[in-house]
Amino acid sequence: MINKLSKRLSIRTKQAAKPEPHEPGSAGAPTSGGGGAAAPTPAPAAAATPATGPNPRGVTAPATGARAPPAPSRTSNVATPAPAGRVGQGKDKMSPTLTLNNGPGPFFEPLPAFRDLPSADRQNLFIKKLNLCCYTFDFTDPTKNVKEKETKRQTLLELVEYVTSGTGKFTEAVFEDITKMLVTNLFRTLPPSSHENTGTENFDPEEEEPTMEPAWPHLQIVYEFLLRYIVSSETDAKLAKRYIDHSFVLRLLDLFDSEDPREREYLKTILHRIYGKFMVHRPFIRKAINNIFYRFIFETEKHNGIAELLEILGSIINGFALPLKEEHKLFLVRALIPLHKPKCVSMYHQQLSYCITQFVEKDFKLADTVIRGLLKYWPVTNSQKEVLFLGELEEVLEATQAAEFQRCMVPLFRQIGRCLNSAHFQVAERALFLWNNDHIVSLVAQNRQVVLPLIFSALERNTRSHWNQAVHGLTLNVRKMFLEMDQDLFQECQRKFQEDEAKAKDLEEKRESTWTRLEAAATSRPLSSEAMLGSQGLNNNLAYGNRAMDGESQ
Repeated sequence: MINKLSKRLSIRTKQAAKPEPHEPGSAGAPTSGGGGAAAPTPAPAAAATPATGPNPRGVTAPATGARAPPAPSRTSNVATPAPAGRVGQGKDKMSPTLTLNNGPGPFFEPLPAFRDLPSADRQNLFIKKLNLCCYTFDFTDPTKNVKEKETKRQTLLELVEYVTSGTGKFTEAVFEDITKMLVTNLFRTLPPSSHENTGTENFDPEEEEPTMEPAWPHLQIVYEFLLRYIVSSETDAKLAKRYIDHSFVLRLLDLFDSEDPREREYLKTILHRIYGKFMVHRPFIRKAINNIFYRFIFETEKHNGIAELLEILGSIINGFALPLKEEHKLFLVRALIPLHKPKCVSMYHQQLSYCITQFVEKDFKLADTVIRGLLKYWPVTNSQKEVLFLGELEEVLEATQAAEFQRCMVPLFRQIGRCLNSAHFQVAERALFLWNNDHIVSLVAQNRQVVLPLIFSALERNTRSHWNQAVHGLTLNVRKMFLEMDQDLFQECQRKFQEDEAKAKDLEEKRESTWTRLEAAATSRPLSSEAMLGSQGLNNNLAYGNRAMDGESQ
């Protein structure tokens, strides 16, 4: 059983190394009901405070708290949990526990496997194994504590198997020990990014390889344990919320900044399950994610887990009840729309676009707000970002109704007209692709009296002078579509364009003529007497100054 579990974990690791976007409702999308104020929760019974003292073998003692083992002896090489009483005398397939030893290395006192004990004694053994797993190791040196690391890995696999089997309800004392083990193993200070260490300024997260977590062989199993523990029917949410509290959730959210994509995949699934099971924490989780977004947008513009957080939110938004609360609309305006601002928006744009579209589909009246927000943050010099914005704009327009379209169509098609004339062919091409969408064509046809005059000059300039052949062909197709749509309007726009063009030409000729006359007048008119006197006075002053300097030097 343990070998099968280990294989499943290794397969999940390979899949998470190249994470693909998940369907945001697939992991049991929680609804947003019960969003009342969270009940006050006590602090967790076991805070992660590493033991101090010499530690020559790179083994870290577990956090202090209830059922915590005593501090290691100064002469011992390996820390050990205190024995909690003998639990059976199984002889085969034993689980070893680390024990004090004054010699050069540790020896092992076996603990029995769960299946070797009667059901009544298994929970005590479960607590002992949890205490054993509270020891952490230095994984930066693979040659250190090899046997002890393997011992802990096997014990973690046994714990996962025990939680999965659902052998009985967990008592409150067990919740305390589980929390202590999770806090000790998971919550840690993340190392600085590699580009921060080297001082690289022009860092591109899409091109750089992420730094993998060296302790992942153990961390993966701990995350699997936490996931099985949360989804287990034996975990009573009313009791567990005292330990999986606000502090626990905040520290879990801090780990989303990990560079390792495998860790972020686990965190995404676990936080989603916590949101679904602990309804009392839902408002707090949404607010905490908001705060991460605010800091990312307005302060740092650096965070590794924005895409995963948005994927969770996509599922949460999908479950929002109608009509939408004011809190949810403020979240759209204050957090989601400003997320278009950072330079690295391409790292999470797919998930962001999904969240934005979900809001418009929930409440079509938000379309005007969203489109104006996109126009506010529209890129000026970043062509790839413009292509992303145009794609998102098409998705929003698909969910937009005629009344909301009319409110924003003037600024919208002014911007689209600028995109049509972009020298970057991908931007112009993506803007022209909007007319491949039947719903958008229908909206434009209903409002052609306003839309066509806004973009006619851009279409004409493209047909005359755009360098890219594909853009030139697409422009002719759109132009033909408008001609068939309303020939009289098209001819009126063409006549006005020609008039504006003639006026602009006349204005340019007048400007050139004026400059020519000014240049001729400047060359033919002699220098005035006042200007000559001013020039003579300046020369006299310079001469006097030079004589004074010569006198001082003598």
